[in-house]
Amino acid sequence: MTERDLRVVLAEDSVILRDGMVELLTARGCRVVATAGTPDELLAAVEHHRPDVAVVDVRMPPTHTDEGIRAAVAIRSTAPRVGVLVFSQHVETAWASRLLAAGATGVGYLLKERVARTSEFMDAVRRGADGGTALDPEVVDRLVHGGRAGRVDTLTPREREVLELMAQGHSNRSVAARLVVSERAVEKHVAAVFTKFGLPASDEDNRRVKAVLAYLSETGG
Repeated sequence: MTERDLRVVLAEDSVILRDGMVELLTARGCRVVATAGTPDELLAAVEHHRPDVAVVDVRMPPTHTDEGIRAAVAIRSTAPRVGVLVFSQHVETAWASRLLAAGATGVGYLLKERVARTSEFMDAVRRGADGGTALDPEVVDRLVHGGRAGRVDTLTPREREVLELMAQGHSNRSVAARLVVSERAVEKHVAAVFTKFGLPASDEDNRRVKAVLAYLSETGG
């Protein structure tokens, strides 16, 4: 699937920002099949169109607090094949944790300032549509430095660094490139994280997800 194949539902109550995002997505070849200004409109659009990804503002009417994140959580429950990418003006680790409670696949959380960085925003949209994870680096940084004691504290600095990048949605190859180490070295660090988190080998490729969720639960409150 290329960017030109992506079908997007966009939920943003600000007409100016919504129009700008539609223009951005369309310019990159995506097809915005519906826009929504309220959570109800969003849920109805997702139900009708079954897009590849829903891009959702955390704060929506009527109270502009957490209506968007509640709708995003509902989408992950009722339409698990639809990727969900939420964006917010500020870092809210509790919201990130709620969004990831159903699993760390096909989900993203970005700060609004990241939307202006087209390549980063489109990469996050792509990851969400492809079943990956896209957490804003500032969200992950807040989780890391504002957490409580737990299994994360048993990790070495390098293992924690690898897990932090995993939580941002990076593959082993991408982690290796960012840390300037071999992919084999990253695999060893990931294996050590699994061991320390008590995640034995299984036929399902879900230990990475469970490690990220454990990381978020212990650092995100």
